Amino acid sequence: MDESERQRILDQEHLRLLRIGYFFQGGVTLLMCVFGLFYVFLGLFAFSSLKIPANAGGPPPEFVGYVMAAMGGLFTVGGAIFGTLQFFTARFLRLRRQRAVSLVTAALCCVFIPYGTVLGVCTFLVLGRPTVRALFSGTAAEPNLPA
Repeated sequence: MDESERQRILDQEHLRLLRIGYFFQGGVTLLMCVFGLFYVFLGLFAFSSLKIPANAGGPPPEFVGYVMAAMGGLFTVGGAIFGTLQFFTARFLRLRRQRAVSLVTAALCCVFIPYGTVLGVCTFLVLGRPTVRALFSGTAAEPNLPA
């Protein structure tokens, strides 16, 4: 086995491992964004049904409930978008397309310490190799893509 064949196999294996990592993190992200729905329901139902006397100071409980629901909704929608982006990145890594989208997703993943940071840094290292750039630009021979 010559050096170019060895490097091609290594690149394909690293891209496969990154793909698994993005599928895993995408699933965890979508699972965690469901917890935002808890705040939506808590804000809309629990705080809206509280009756506070008029002489008690502070903002009305309905206002607090709406703010809580809005924050939970933003958390849920943002998490769903980011989880979907991670699934798309896993697909792009398999197809060897959209390298820029994969790099942007890797940068966003770096915020989620520790697993996301490791995944993002490894993505930068693998996608920064000249041999992998050639795979994404289409100048290298087409890889054998598993189904």
